[in-house]
Amino acid sequence: MSTVIELIKVLRERTGAGMMDCKKAIEENNGDIEKAVDWLREKGITKAAKKASRIAAEGLTDVRLDAASKSAVILEINCETDFVAKGEAFTKLVHDVRDSLIKLQPGCIDCAREGVASLFTDATVKMGEKLELRRFEIVKADPAVVGTYIHMGGKISVVVVLAKEDAALAKGLAMHIAANNPQYITREDIPAAVREHETKIQLEAAKGDEKLASKPEAALAKIIEGKVNKVFSESTLAEQAYLLDENGATVANVLARSGNKVLKFVRYAVGEGIEKRVDDFANEVMSQVK
Repeated sequence: MSTVIELIKVLRERTGAGMMDCKKAIEENNGDIEKAVDWLREKGITKAAKKASRIAAEGLTDVRLDAASKSAVILEINCETDFVAKGEAFTKLVHDVRDSLIKLQPGCIDCAREGVASLFTDATVKMGEKLELRRFEIVKADPAVVGTYIHMGGKISVVVVLAKEDAALAKGLAMHIAANNPQYITREDIPAAVREHETKIQLEAAKGDEKLASKPEAALAKIIEGKVNKVFSESTLAEQAYLLDENGATVANVLARSGNKVLKFVRYAVGEGIEKRVDDFANEVMSQVK
């Protein structure tokens, strides 16, 4: 039962669906979390694919642009409690690790962890919690075309690379990405497998929609195509309404006006995909599934 409880917990955190719906989804899909997520969406119980990245762990993200190495580093370090995450000692650790990564320029996460191991040893003793460098990325680019942004003191960090120098646009886009969480730059960047998967989800969801039952096949296909396009328009940077444009122009419109292009972006939010421990969760589940 403990395994089922943990699976329900993970599925509930990812989708926001109710306890019993999550239990049913787990049972119907033999404990496969990814299939259970799809099952819930197909049944129309949840449309919260975006909640797969629900913030559930403590820590900080950070980003630093370094002119000497012509690179930017973005990283996330996790701790166990919000109390530690807000402390000066933890902030210092994040900054020290960030600066070390810029100097070391490691090529993999294991290399990075090995390179900053001594910093974590000392900090763990001082703070008394499990601390971990969860992820990082070194983005190589001329600093003139890079924009960075740190939101809420490190809850979200972004680095974006443009084709041409435009400091104001780079900064604005970094802020936009922090707020709107796009997954792709353009529609062309969406893998075919992802397109096919979303089409299947919408097709299955349509089968359970009584309003669509009498629709001709051609009309239904158009409706499903529209639903798929809507999902991807919300998750594609170029198609989102630009945060800083009062007239509602899309990011693609703004880039076209400035003759620029986004080459790359990286966005880290604290705890994406990590499930926070809830001490009374087992009791909550048991009270409903017995």
